Amino acid sequence: MKIIYFSLGYSTHDHRFLKAISDGGHEVFFVQLEGNARQVEDRPVPPNVQLVLWKGGREPFKWSDLPKLTFDFRRLTKQIKPDLIHAGPIQTCALIAVLSGFRPILTMSWGFDLMDDVHKSKWMERVTRYALRRSTFFTSDAKVTRDKAVSYGMNPDKTIVFPWGVDLEHFSPSTVHRPPSVVTLFCNRSWEPRYGVDVLARAFVKVAQERDDVNLLLLGGGSQGHLLRQIFEGGGVLDRVAFAGQISQTVLPEWYHRADLYISPSHVDGSSVSLMEALACGLPCLVSDIPANKEWVTEGENGWLFRDGDVNHLAEKILAAIARRETLPGVGQSSRRVAELRADWKKNAEALMKVYRGLKGK
Repeated sequence: MKIIYFSLGYSTHDHRFLKAISDGGHEVFFVQLEGNARQVEDRPVPPNVQLVLWKGGREPFKWSDLPKLTFDFRRLTKQIKPDLIHAGPIQTCALIAVLSGFRPILTMSWGFDLMDDVHKSKWMERVTRYALRRSTFFTSDAKVTRDKAVSYGMNPDKTIVFPWGVDLEHFSPSTVHRPPSVVTLFCNRSWEPRYGVDVLARAFVKVAQERDDVNLLLLGGGSQGHLLRQIFEGGGVLDRVAFAGQISQTVLPEWYHRADLYISPSHVDGSSVSLMEALACGLPCLVSDIPANKEWVTEGENGWLFRDGDVNHLAEKILAAIARRETLPGVGQSSRRVAELRADWKKNAEALMKVYRGLKGK
């Protein structure tokens, strides 16, 4: 099949989807809405994927550009003559694809579009409903986002949920024994309000003031960087926090292996790929009790849940985990079993290929 894959930019997730589509024997045309403004993946675009130049892809999306982008995207569909458009997020890429008039369209939620963006205004609710009601099929990585899509008008019979998953060979448990003297907490969520890293920062201050055998390892970056440093400095714990910046996917498993406990304080999520990576690496996981996280973490089995946004409760849960550190490896083994059962990208990608085959000629 000839497929247009239309996304905001080029992320790790885009790389995996593009590779899976290409490896599936399809001809892939990669269209980016914001291009360099959204490029966070350092690996080259997979072989046999054609980058498409058009009037988008040069700057952040503006609603005033919608007519221009829609007309040019329509031109692309007439030029490429695809069998299918795979587009998302909903309120930008999928909307433009729908407005182009082309069908069939597989609309893919990125989690934040249905769990956060849709609530920002009545306008966002309207465009979400418009795009979903005119989509041929819908896919997401969590039941909670699928249910949201149905509530905004997506035909429930035209949906599929499958976790995006991880490479279980690349992300696997460490074979190196870690010394038990210091407990390392690990978080690689972006430093943006929706991901709650500021909640973790405040909880870590409380934990570190009670125990001198715990450190925090943070990856990534974001707009809250200054706020996080203020919290750590104000609490006198900055010297116990390691900021490692952006890490390549190639060496990312090594950073999970440095940790004893993975923490995700996100307020909004689908099935978090970083959570699945942590599970695959055999880490116990302590996560906010939002619906998507509860699809992956069972209290006391492969990790623990804390009340979303509750600094004190998170600190309590961290201290409780440290107090039973000798049980953490066993909890981590349960995490790995969950990943093997549900988060194998090679198996889950086949679900996408099956959808493609079903949409051919629709």
